[in-house]
Amino acid sequence: MSRDIWVISDTHLNHENILDFRDELGNRIRPFSSVKEMNDCILDRWNSVVKAGDIVYHLGDVAFGSKEDFKTLWPKFNGSKRLVVGNHDDVKFMSSGGFFKKVSMWRVFTEFGLIFTHVPIHQSGLYTPGRKGLFNIHGHIHHNPSPEGPYFNVSSEVINYTPMHIEDLQLYGNQWREQNES
Repeated sequence: MSRDIWVISDTHLNHENILDFRDELGNRIRPFSSVKEMNDCILDRWNSVVKAGDIVYHLGDVAFGSKEDFKTLWPKFNGSKRLVVGNHDDVKFMSSGGFFKKVSMWRVFTEFGLIFTHVPIHQSGLYTPGRKGLFNIHGHIHHNPSPEGPYFNVSSEVINYTPMHIEDLQLYGNQWREQNES
């Protein structure tokens, strides 16, 4: 069975206050009228691309609020899930209960030239001797653009609440390298 790998960050499931977050112009950054509408949208879009046997890397800030509500909602999301810890994640809770197959602070895919983190990391952390630089797939900054350089933001708001395929992310990394590394 072929398994696809998907990536998303900052779903903030069950997070009531995020519905009031605003951009610099005063516009709401999430267009939902309720937490249920937001959760349902994220679940529908996730399951529209992720199949049962696929792998999903969630790059942090999974959920807020009631742990009991999360325990009911999370199993509805397809795939074998891995967590790259975000600044709002309760690591002890998220590591328990079989929510995630693996929990880590970052994940390097040398074969794709990618590193997954929650926050964008300094460029000096992307290069090692004898190897081209890694392209940093991250979240944390929500609707804001990534820093200049080898970065791609997979925060939910930026990717239309739909996980992205690792090969599409690799393509962005390869395009950036072609344009910027000689």
